[in-house]
Amino acid sequence: MKNIKALLLLTLISLAATSCFKDEDDIIVSENEKTEEINDFVWKAMNSWYNWQAEVPDLDDSKDDNNESYTAYLNEYSTPENLFNSLIYQTDVVDRFSWFIEDYIEQEKAFQGITTSFGLRFEGVRINTDDDVIIYVRHVADDSPASAANIKRGDIINAINGTVLTATNYNSAISGLYQDQVTLSFVSESDGTLTAIEDKTITATVVSENPVYFTKVFSDIDGKKVGYLLYNGFRSSYNDELNDAFGFFKDENISELVLDLRLNGGGSVETSAYLASMIYANAETGRFAELVFNSKQQDENDYYNFTNTLNVYNSNSEKTGTEAINRLSTINQLYVLTSGNTASASEMIINGLSPYIPVKLIGTTTYGKNVGSITLYDSPDSDFLSRNSANSTHLNALQPIVFKIFNKNGESDYADGFEPNVTEINEYDYWNNTLPFGDENEAILKAALDNIRGISGRSTTTKQSNNSTRLETPYTNNKFENEMYINADFLSNTK
Repeated sequence: MKNIKALLLLTLISLAATSCFKDEDDIIVSENEKTEEINDFVWKAMNSWYNWQAEVPDLDDSKDDNNESYTAYLNEYSTPENLFNSLIYQTDVVDRFSWFIEDYIEQEKAFQGITTSFGLRFEGVRINTDDDVIIYVRHVADDSPASAANIKRGDIINAINGTVLTATNYNSAISGLYQDQVTLSFVSESDGTLTAIEDKTITATVVSENPVYFTKVFSDIDGKKVGYLLYNGFRSSYNDELNDAFGFFKDENISELVLDLRLNGGGSVETSAYLASMIYANAETGRFAELVFNSKQQDENDYYNFTNTLNVYNSNSEKTGTEAINRLSTINQLYVLTSGNTASASEMIINGLSPYIPVKLIGTTTYGKNVGSITLYDSPDSDFLSRNSANSTHLNALQPIVFKIFNKNGESDYADGFEPNVTEINEYDYWNNTLPFGDENEAILKAALDNIRGISGRSTTTKQSNNSTRLETPYTNNKFENEMYINADFLSNTK
């Protein structure tokens, strides 16, 4: 019986090999045709929607006038991503933001905070002139591998996968934090000396992170009730949780609000408008932001206004209902805690509220992103907006910049970021004394609370020294980390 099974298996393998050999040429041709087809989608979608279409010669409307030369042009690019990248206007100088999507289903999950990760955010710091480097933990997501390993904000790590960090090896060693598994070496610090504590090995899993991370009310800051919200991403599937947080602030009758956006790279423009509506009820239904598209899509120019209701979505971005927004009518200014990771939809809050109330910024200069994107699918009949009618033979999509955003006063001059206008203070200076979010003595929060108290100047929280230097983290696989996007239903031909 075993011999019969073995013979049958051998026959199947032989047939499969023969079949592959016979069809090899057909498969190659088929793949070439598929690439050309997707390349056609890439060019036509970018020609229609790209914010800088007029500045890119290869996106000129005449490019596809001659079918033969157009086909030859498309075939110059072996992958659709290569073609897409060739069409980006001044990559890393002007357009740092557009990207090609390999799998739009996975991308949609990521937009809602569902990713495979350790649930760990960190900052690299050179701690002395000897080029010794550590990373300190900035944030740990709930129900993540990092939280399960009892890793906490403020923990200090000096080695990754056994490699002790230095200024020289930092870029290569840090790549371990983007693998499926990593071993981290934790240390303590005293008078500049690091002492080993323990190693922890964690394995990446699917993490679904609630961006409405922490709320608190300080009951007596110079006689005032102060609300504090750590908000880490404008994810539409958590609109109702965000609204609940403001219901709490409303019930507490707060008179000041500190909005912590240090970890918030942005997200949904619609959710940004909802948050602004929650913060300042006296804006009523006035103008919050204007979106301006390229010359070919001027009919899509439109506004987001302050509003009294919000849409509720599930994790699949499907609308499941509406609810009344909990709008605060008790504050007349806003404190925002910022960092270089405060981007796009977060900066939209600062820009959009500034014509209405003073917005006080504490921390470091924000990222600088006054443009936004939309997902474009291979569905030409819908001008590339319909996911439902997308070509079923592939999951490629595009996330190009398609609009620029302005506030009520027509202002959009923050491509270099917003600078702190109250106190400039670097979180990494306190790498050895990084307190939990919401702790009254946490350096950046304390600076805001001191300003409310009428105390000016830098935080008095202890920092290590003036020799510490923040290290730029190498490019990660989270291309959407600093994103501001709209849903297709904002646009006129999908309404």
